[in-house]
Amino acid sequence: MAESPPVLYGYWRSSATYRVRIALNLKQVEVEHRSVHLVRDGGEQHAPAYRRRNPEGLVPLFIDSDGTCLSQSLAIIEYLNETRPGASLLPEDPVARAQSRSLAQVIACEIHPLDNLRVLKYLKRELGVEEPDKLRWYRHWVAQGLAALESRVAGWSTPFSLGERPGLVELCLVPQLYNARRFDCPLDDYPALVALDARARDLEAFRRAAPELQADAVTA
Repeated sequence: MAESPPVLYGYWRSSATYRVRIALNLKQVEVEHRSVHLVRDGGEQHAPAYRRRNPEGLVPLFIDSDGTCLSQSLAIIEYLNETRPGASLLPEDPVARAQSRSLAQVIACEIHPLDNLRVLKYLKRELGVEEPDKLRWYRHWVAQGLAALESRVAGWSTPFSLGERPGLVELCLVPQLYNARRFDCPLDDYPALVALDARARDLEAFRRAAPELQADAVTA
C-alpha cells in the first residue's frame, strides 16, 4: 500500500506558510497542499475541524506521512532539515548555525508577530485604530527589524547565508519583504537585504513558492 504524502495546511499569502513552501522545495519534498482561507467566512482557521488539528488556529500546519503533526513554521523547517536528505538549510559550524537562527528569529519572532493578520485585525476592530495609524504601526516595526538585519547582512562576502546557496535566513527574509512591499514599506535603506532577496527569488525553489503561483490564490 502506497504511503500517503505529507500534508501542508496553509494560505497562499501567509508569510509563515511561504517559508515552509520554500523549505519543502529546497528539500525536494512533495506534499499535498490544503488551503485554510484566513479571511473567508471570518477565517477558516477558526473552524472547529481545523482547531481540532491545530488548537492555535494558525497556519502553517504540517502533517507527515507517519502522522507527525507540527505547527509553527520554524519548527517545521527544522524538522524537515533534520528528517529529509539533501543540503542542509543551516551551517555546520555551531556559531554560524546560531547566527543564522538569530537572523531568522529577528523576522519570525520580532517583526512578524507584531504585524500578522490577527494583530492588525485586533488593532482595527477591537481598539478602533484607523487605517492610516494601523499602517504606521506596521511600517514602524518592519523598519526597526529590517534596519537591524541590514546592519548584519551588509558585510557579507558571499551571495547567500550559506555561501553559494540560501538557507534559513533567506526562507524568512523573502516572505517578509513580500509583505513589506504589500504594505508599501520603504526599502531604500536596506540595499543589502533587497539584493539578497532578489538573488533568492531568482532561484527555482523560491519562484515556485511565490504566493501568486499557489492554487488558492485564484480564489482569494
